Amino acid sequence: MPGAGGVSGPAAVAPDAAVLRDAAQWLVRLHSGHADAADRAACDAWRRADPEHERAWQRAERLAQKFGAVPAAVGVPVLARAQHCSRRAALRMLALLTTAAPAAWIGWRLAPPGAWTSDYRTATGERRALELEDGSRVLLDTGSAIDVRFDGARRVVRLRAGAISVVTAPDRRAPGPARPFIVATAQGRLRALGTRFTVRQDGDERDHARRPEVRLAVTEGAVEVTLHGASAPALIVPAGRQAVLSGQGAFALQDLSPESQAWVQGVLHAENLRLIDFCAELSRYRPGLLHCAPDVANLRISGVFQLRDTDYALSMVASTLPVRIVTRTRWWVMVVPA
Repeated sequence: MPGAGGVSGPAAVAPDAAVLRDAAQWLVRLHSGHADAADRAACDAWRRADPEHERAWQRAERLAQKFGAVPAAVGVPVLARAQHCSRRAALRMLALLTTAAPAAWIGWRLAPPGAWTSDYRTATGERRALELEDGSRVLLDTGSAIDVRFDGARRVVRLRAGAISVVTAPDRRAPGPARPFIVATAQGRLRALGTRFTVRQDGDERDHARRPEVRLAVTEGAVEVTLHGASAPALIVPAGRQAVLSGQGAFALQDLSPESQAWVQGVLHAENLRLIDFCAELSRYRPGLLHCAPDVANLRISGVFQLRDTDYALSMVASTLPVRIVTRTRWWVMVVPA
């Protein structure tokens, strides 16, 4: 992938298997929790000794840094259990280096269009606040991407993936009429009418047969909704209300729920939520795999959970429900019956 450093992209020549094995062993050692300065210096010397060594190392670094959330030590057991674990851990790391990077490339290719090349985006677990040139403020939720296009006629934010919170400002441009502020989504255009609101879009907008649903929640002012292909607005959503936009139209106009706005405050608000749905929502904010076993999927949970510490949130689940948290690694966690 261009810009990652070193040889990249699907056409790049993969390092030799023996070199990958050495890289795996170095990664295991450095991520074991017992590496010292001498180990790090020796690894640096190994990387400098041959460009092939550096390519193998960079392959792992790209996996961790570019594809977000899968660190180099994924799948490595705690080595302090026994010295003989080192070889098994290295073999697992070797399998990761030879298979996960191509899979990550495929995942990047299948991501929502522009998610990696959009104007602004966030990684898993990250939130990002922006102030646009007109003074409007946008907060990006975890795993979100937007494009911003202001011209002489309109101010447009295109939501590519994820969720955003928007606080619009009066158009600063003068002279001339005020330009409308529009959020473009997979289901249509949302025109702000002096507004504070959130928009969430999950799924792949390239699938025209099944465009992702768009959820709009308005806390101040109002938002005018015009669906794709329509010549007139479908409805206006006032403050204190929320709506769902889908291929069947705009529907489910309801009172604003605390759950829809909780992420803006950095929390997950659960109200009698199925555990499988809770885990799915929490997994948006943590790297790796969070799996809920079918036997406990329909348990119900309520509460407010801080998103900045998803491990603690899971510990609270285990303290209130008959479940236990099984952690294979930091990036492979299962919720199973107690």
